[in-house]
Amino acid sequence: TGLGLAISKNIVDMMDGKITVRSIKGIGTEFTVDVKLGITEEEKLRHNQKKQDYNFSHLKTLVVDDDVAVCESAVVTLHEMGIKAEWVDSGRKAIDRVKKLWDEGRYFDMILIDWKMPGMDGMETAKMLRQDNEDMILIFVTAAEEYVFQAFDVGAFHYLVKPFSEEKFKEVVTKAVHNIKRSSRLEKDEKYIMVQTAGSHIKIFLRDIVYAEVYNRKVIIHTRSTDIEYYGKLQELSDMAGTDFFRTHRAYLVHFKYVEKYDATCVTMKNGTALIAKKNYPEFVKQYLKYNQRKGNEVR
Repeated sequence: TGLGLAISKNIVDMMDGKITVRSIKGIGTEFTVDVKLGITEEEKLRHNQKKQDYNFSHLKTLVVDDDVAVCESAVVTLHEMGIKAEWVDSGRKAIDRVKKLWDEGRYFDMILIDWKMPGMDGMETAKMLRQDNEDMILIFVTAAEEYVFQAFDVGAFHYLVKPFSEEKFKEVVTKAVHNIKRSSRLEKDEKYIMVQTAGSHIKIFLRDIVYAEVYNRKVIIHTRSTDIEYYGKLQELSDMAGTDFFRTHRAYLVHFKYVEKYDATCVTMKNGTALIAKKNYPEFVKQYLKYNQRKGNEVR
């Protein structure tokens, strides 16, 4: 009937506060009540304990916004949380900074990026950043709610709508950090293979393998950053790889994670193409759908 809203509005007005609402079609409606309240000694103690709980000093974050004041404010807050942070004021500078760090063998764990920037906007910047790092946390910061669905096209972790409180900012960042920590714990137990090539022994994590193929009695492993050749059997790699991989052809093994598109003859991967044997195609489609269902359940 709407009576509850009217009563709530009157109560908030009596407390010299305000009530706001934002609604996104297909997602839901959020009501926010802002009133001035006293803080008990117990709450002060709890707040101080929370501030001391932050221990994120090993993480690196980049803030990207054409508004310098926003950048500086965000970096100050991140430093208060114990997170190493720096900022740039354009998408192009962000890409250059990320590439420079990547060339040094380092990377940003998290990037907070403004949607609307002159020149290269946030979405275009995010797409280019994702080409080299699919694991970094992306958080969009913007005043425009209508772009929320597009943010998830690049695997955004969250979408902060301006204006937002410092508490909300810290809440989202903390959730992102815990997500990074969970991923790090999982990586400690990840499988890898050791291969010998050119007199050296190389460790290759299965998570980094895009696809593998056989050519001239050599197995060629295509990873996200390089190609590695060694004498061996593709079947041995296939047996170890598990259900996230599929043998599309006697000469090819693909990682479902990096499949971009496919048809009855071939699979287009992130950095190459693998053939599909006609007899393997139905099973490939079946297993790829199972993979997506499995990963979808993990995300939820």
